[in-house]
Amino acid sequence: MAGGLSLAARRRAPVPVLAVTGLCAVGYQVVGFDVPAVAFLFAVYAAVRAGHRIITVVAAVMMLAALPLAALALPQDMPVGEALAQARGALELAWLIAAGAAGEALRQAERRADEAERTREETARRRANEERLHIARELHDSLTHQISVIKVQAEVAVHLARKRGEQVPEALLAIREAGREAARELRATLEALRDDGKTPPHGLAHVPELVARARATGLDATLTVEGQRHDVPAAVDRTAYRIVQESLTNIARHAAAATASVRIDYRPDALAIRVDDDGKATPVTAPMPGVGLLGMRERVTALGGRLRAEPRGEGGFTVRAELPVDRTS
Repeated sequence: MAGGLSLAARRRAPVPVLAVTGLCAVGYQVVGFDVPAVAFLFAVYAAVRAGHRIITVVAAVMMLAALPLAALALPQDMPVGEALAQARGALELAWLIAAGAAGEALRQAERRADEAERTREETARRRANEERLHIARELHDSLTHQISVIKVQAEVAVHLARKRGEQVPEALLAIREAGREAARELRATLEALRDDGKTPPHGLAHVPELVARARATGLDATLTVEGQRHDVPAAVDRTAYRIVQESLTNIARHAAAATASVRIDYRPDALAIRVDDDGKATPVTAPMPGVGLLGMRERVTALGGRLRAEPRGEGGFTVRAELPVDRTS
């Protein structure tokens, strides 16, 4: 019973199970039970499958030597030949080899399956990177030149009109601003597409630079960090940076705000981010979510987090995100 019940732990502790079943098999011989060491064969299979080949070979050799000695230790005077025959009946060498071979065969099959899965994942990542770079090249070749021409022509037209003392048409100013906006969006898109992981990605360490750039535009931006700083997963690090970046960009472009505050809270199991402004947004005039907010929400949801982006009751807009942090991984 002890030998059989110990097999329940063969996956978690294959070597101790191997020792227990071996001792039980030797105990059968000592007390005079002529019983096959079936539990030991299963333990050999499990230990080899787990990769403990040398330990299993040593244990098997010790068992082959111990069984006849245990039979000879019986109180009655048993001839050596009969003791060897009884030991061979308890543990056939062919069955022992078969159990080890079966464990090794399954171990190799599992290793090959893991290697094949890893190769498929690497191939998929490489193809995705190649496709991103191809899209980036196509966008650059097809749009960058045209947008640059539009922007430069609009800038020149505005400059000449002001130089002649003429009133600049609103349509021309709108074209100039649209050209600038399109150029910024295209640069950001190309940067994201060309991010192949070879260059160090932006993360929480670069958030102070974002706040400093926002202050350089005339926005009274502040940064507050709370909690005990600790390492976070790379995906959380990048997502936190993108949330702050997108929030400050939206404030500069659409909010007409004078102040903005960025708050990062390091919690034991999560990273909380909050960006507030005192812009013109109100609950009554809630803006439609744009591509930036939708992308931000997708990033947070992919990490299992929560995001709230909405006007504040006292005026202005707030973005709150909570990203789970598994510090054991």
